[in-house]
Amino acid sequence: MRFFHALSLTSNITSWLIDTRRPHILHLFDCACNLINERREVLSIVTPEIGNGPFNLVITENACFRENLSPKSPVSSSANQLTIGKFSIHTANAKLWNPTPHWKTLHAKRNDILNRLAQLPITNYSSIFKFSNSSIVRQHSVQSSNLSSAFANADISTVKLLASQLAGLGMGLTPSGDDFIMGALYAAWIIHPPEIASVLAKEIAETASALTTSLSAAWIRSAGRGEAGILWHEFFGALISDSTQSIQKSMERILSIGETSGADAMSGFTSVLTAYKERELATHENPSR
Repeated sequence: MRFFHALSLTSNITSWLIDTRRPHILHLFDCACNLINERREVLSIVTPEIGNGPFNLVITENACFRENLSPKSPVSSSANQLTIGKFSIHTANAKLWNPTPHWKTLHAKRNDILNRLAQLPITNYSSIFKFSNSSIVRQHSVQSSNLSSAFANADISTVKLLASQLAGLGMGLTPSGDDFIMGALYAAWIIHPPEIASVLAKEIAETASALTTSLSAAWIRSAGRGEAGILWHEFFGALISDSTQSIQKSMERILSIGETSGADAMSGFTSVLTAYKERELATHENPSR
């Protein structure tokens, strides 16, 4: 048996460990092992290289999961311990990490955020799909653009309809359409006050998560609760700072995620912000609208 200590986890992980009865391995990678339980809730055991996330359990060292475990390795959990094959992970001393960004602060500074993004060389507001190399996002550019406008207007019924058309589109563990939706959800938490954003995000997450892969659904549900991974936390922190360099660096780290995942999510994020900015400008120019 090889023993590990958890560095950090979230309250979602604590609940997962206590309440899960029938867990099994979902995916194995070198630096991550995804588990899923009977309620389709995902727990990701990750190395420090990947870091904190809404459903990440960060362990102290690299484990080479793919070499040491198999998809059929037995899994069991208790309040302070998780056993997978010959790995035993102790969680009692793990630091509790909060996956929820400071949305109220971000919402209060939304206009500053829009102005800062508009000044970045990497950002091109005339092309809202600039970041995405995904053919799926480009092929469905009309739906994506309309979805962004509906998010900006908090039009729940239209967002649900369009999100259901994009959810699950694309290849991989997190399809491009889902990544776009996730980024759009993050933007919604910034542009709308909490009482509106929470209802909008929950409704959309429930619709989209039912139409895609288990891992992608976990990310969408997390975004629906207002939760994000560490790279997005760093990006949001940079957005309310005065450092253009920090914004660019944190944005580039997101853009490097996966083959197109980070770029698709950033497209969803910037698209909704663009639609919101255009709506605000139109309202200012024509107050009767």
